[in-house]
Amino acid sequence: MSRGLAGKIAHAFIDSPLTPLVIAAALLIGFFSIVQTPREEEPQIVVPMLDVFVAMPGASAREVTERVAAPMEKLLREVPGVEYLYSINQPGGTLVIVRFYVGVSEEDAVLRTYNKMYSNFDRIPPGVSQPLIKARSIDNVPVLALTFHGKNYDGFALRRVAAEVEQAVKQAEDVSETALIGGLRRQLRVTLDPQRMAAYKVSPAVISSALQAANRRSAAGSFAEGNREYAVESGYFIRTAEDAKQVVVGVRNGRPVYLGDVAAITDGPEEAADYVYFGTGGAEGGAAGSSPAVTLTLAKRKGANATDVSRRVLDKVEALRGYVIPKDMEVTVTRNYGETAKHKSDELLKHLFLATISVTLLVGLALGWRESGVVLLAIPVTLALTLSIFYFYGYTLNRVTLFALIFSIGILVDDAIVVVENIVRHFRLPENKGRDRSDVAVEAVNEVGNPTILATFAVIAAILPMAFVRGLMGPYMRPIPVGASAAMLFSLGIAFVVSPWAALRLLRGREGQHEGQHAEGEAEGWSTKFYRRMMTPLIRDTRKRWMFLGAVVALLLLACSLVAFKLVRVKMLPFDNKSEFQVVVDMPEGTPLERTLAVEQEIGAYLRTQKEVVNYQIYAGTSGPYNFNGLVRHYFLRRGPNQGDIQVNLRPAEERSRQSHELAKEMRGPIAEIAKRWNARVKMAEVPPGPPVLSTLVAEVYGPDPKRQMELAGKVRKIFDETPGVVDVDWYVVADQPKIDFQVQQDKAALRGISPADISQSMAIALGGATVGLLHQPGEREDVPIHVQLARSSRSSADALRGLYLNGAGGTMVPLGELARVSRGQIDKNIYRKNLREVVYVIGDVAGAEESPVYAIGKLGDKISKLQLPEGYEVEQFTSIQPPDTKKLAIKWDGEWHITYEVFRDLGLAFAAVLVLIYVLVVGWFKSFRTPLVIMAPIPLTLVGILPAHAAMGAFFTATSMIGFIAGAGIIVRNSIILVDFIQLRREQGMPLEEAVVDAGAVRFRPMLLTAAAVAVGAGVILFDPIFQGLAISLMAGEVASTVLSRMAVPVLYYLSERKTK
Repeated sequence: MSRGLAGKIAHAFIDSPLTPLVIAAALLIGFFSIVQTPREEEPQIVVPMLDVFVAMPGASAREVTERVAAPMEKLLREVPGVEYLYSINQPGGTLVIVRFYVGVSEEDAVLRTYNKMYSNFDRIPPGVSQPLIKARSIDNVPVLALTFHGKNYDGFALRRVAAEVEQAVKQAEDVSETALIGGLRRQLRVTLDPQRMAAYKVSPAVISSALQAANRRSAAGSFAEGNREYAVESGYFIRTAEDAKQVVVGVRNGRPVYLGDVAAITDGPEEAADYVYFGTGGAEGGAAGSSPAVTLTLAKRKGANATDVSRRVLDKVEALRGYVIPKDMEVTVTRNYGETAKHKSDELLKHLFLATISVTLLVGLALGWRESGVVLLAIPVTLALTLSIFYFYGYTLNRVTLFALIFSIGILVDDAIVVVENIVRHFRLPENKGRDRSDVAVEAVNEVGNPTILATFAVIAAILPMAFVRGLMGPYMRPIPVGASAAMLFSLGIAFVVSPWAALRLLRGREGQHEGQHAEGEAEGWSTKFYRRMMTPLIRDTRKRWMFLGAVVALLLLACSLVAFKLVRVKMLPFDNKSEFQVVVDMPEGTPLERTLAVEQEIGAYLRTQKEVVNYQIYAGTSGPYNFNGLVRHYFLRRGPNQGDIQVNLRPAEERSRQSHELAKEMRGPIAEIAKRWNARVKMAEVPPGPPVLSTLVAEVYGPDPKRQMELAGKVRKIFDETPGVVDVDWYVVADQPKIDFQVQQDKAALRGISPADISQSMAIALGGATVGLLHQPGEREDVPIHVQLARSSRSSADALRGLYLNGAGGTMVPLGELARVSRGQIDKNIYRKNLREVVYVIGDVAGAEESPVYAIGKLGDKISKLQLPEGYEVEQFTSIQPPDTKKLAIKWDGEWHITYEVFRDLGLAFAAVLVLIYVLVVGWFKSFRTPLVIMAPIPLTLVGILPAHAAMGAFFTATSMIGFIAGAGIIVRNSIILVDFIQLRREQGMPLEEAVVDAGAVRFRPMLLTAAAVAVGAGVILFDPIFQGLAISLMAGEVASTVLSRMAVPVLYYLSERKTK
């Protein structure tokens, strides 16, 4: 017989000495790839972001918006690759966040932005600073956090030790950015005394200038004398507090006035601007109280292995104990993404091994143990080659890439199963007894080769389009279609190259009939006889045939109704099961730091009672170590006395029975009650299972003017508050905060010889303080600033500031109260913009029975559409695009909903592409326009199993569920191709149509069942993973249901399509 491509390949390698070398080379490549590929817990998503800071001192938020932000946004909008522009405009300056499309090179993004900004410096208005541009990426996220604490140490001592450790660990390979959070830096504090300054006739501005002049040293040149060259230096450095006291700041009655005469000078800790505390939770005994702490964070270089970096740093820290780190000082690892990445990858590699063994056992039970050995050989060789694809593509070993391999096992064995099953069948045929076994094996491969190639490409056509999902979710899930498609291609090659070679050597003595084994022509089992008795009437009786098809359609509609009745709920991704979450605390603007700390301390006292909490860290006035979620939300910019957060670390997932989301949801109520008593707003920030967003629920409010916009935003926020299941409600509107305005009376100031700039400088020094230089002491790990400021008691009221004296003409001292009018008002509110339009954000989260934004937005949208608005106004609601203009009141829904919409839209388009590609492939193969429709008809039947299984498991139908459904479509088409190809083979052999369609379901059901069972067993190991549970359910339930139904439906439909041409 003539050989096709598969037969030629099998013939070339079945006795070739190259075949074992191919196996060895593949395994070596796989070993190299798994050793060299960096390990991380989550995929690396390249989404370049740049923060552009511009200052305009003294300008209002509105002026900053009009003079700085709006023109700059228009320029940045011209940069190729920019997807979003966000700006936060506040009095005195703006922050513009430039976010590029996913996948744009970070280097290109930075270069394009710098080029655009620097080529337009000539357009910077007077009084506006040059832009400060900072690039942000996932590589900035700390992978390791070490918290220093001890009951015998204050923040000052902790900070100094942590700084020494920071210097040491920076030497570790692949350590990138490091930062210290909390503690008190060493500072030379110059605390001015207003009364003594007035007596000695010096002002803050004069003292500042004198200190700067006195703390300066430079090279003056050189001269030659006595055949020697001498370098000359001049000037003086302040090295101690005593040096500072001797600085001359003025002359009084012919005598010098020293700094020590008008100020108290101390060398010690700075004034606290934030607080960090460490506390233990119930899992560690919940010791009473919390102690001051300092946290050291470390990021890794791009492409480095997080596990290796963390291990190196921790080894260095351990070596410093008792030497740099005192024995009674604790260093607690409060974040170790390297360890969690290793743990997750090790766990998934075990699952990979378990899936391999499970599929092998399945094949062994179905075909025999020697046959299972052939399949067992194909799996590691295919996986090894697939790992090399991940390595060369630049992927890391993370939960998604490893899940892609586990997912692939169920489908990559299909080719090997089909080939081995057919070889076994041919070996056992009576007519092949005594023939050359190599020829028999090649004939067997050749017989199923062409349909196997077609079926493999049908599966690839079903999977690969998912690689083109856009947005943040695209690169997150892309390893699944890329890895699975590569695995299918490699498995096809292995099935034709390795499997025949292995079968020839492992299946010796399997020729002819064996007792208990099935082959064509032997007595059929009871299940096959029952199948024939069921199918024959369906083929011959029109009424029964249509009743069967009607029942199948009814089952499909019943399954789909589960979504309509919310027995199956839709969500982008399920909740993850991490060992951490954050409590984000916002007090009303104007709240002092100590009050913010007090509310966080009370929340900490509650956390100490929770048995699942290992420890927690309080950050008041500053932000804690941020993750990718915090990077996107810009939590690292949270500064101010009214802001803080609490990092909560839980027991490892394997040591607790409940998931982290369940624990966070349980703790939300008591924490919210504590916050309510303090008039605080809290949000539970869990680590998202996929791409992060601003919040789960985000309503972007647009309007024709700020007043109408703010009124609508207030009503929307009230609706959020009143809607059950919507929690953590907040809005991006600054609360009223009082301000005191000292308006300089320029005529009076001019008459006294004092400029407005002198007044502003003196007030800035008095209130905010000024760093006028550094204390020059070698050996200090951190800069020691010389900081000039009034004592807290002298800057605690407007009256105290009025009494501040300034140097006037003729040596007179003039009180500030005589030169400025004092008025009271409100601080300008921040103005937020998105893509060149002003916006007010109203945010929230979901909790309760329907923890999906899809349903919450439905309820919120209905209530918003019924709002009573002034005559002539109505609210338009947009789900996917910004309003085309701001002439009308409008709301654009964003947050998780936007990603959900994007993902399901793109997956829907991918599914449509799948159907078209499969149809084209099958048309090209079978030379018929009707036959592909028969082959593809069982695809929807997977829903008969998928949706009821989701309902039974209480699982959300998520993006991973959709991926499982789409991937299952390719597998179902594969099975249909096997059936239809066999029907046509039987017809070519002269069998009548009625008998051929029944015989196909009887004879070819075993490889179909093995395929479905392999997919189900392979997916079974990830059934209880919180993220990929939906994919496992879709594959397992979908394949089982569709395999059972398609065994009957495909023959019936094929008979209906071909009976007129038989």
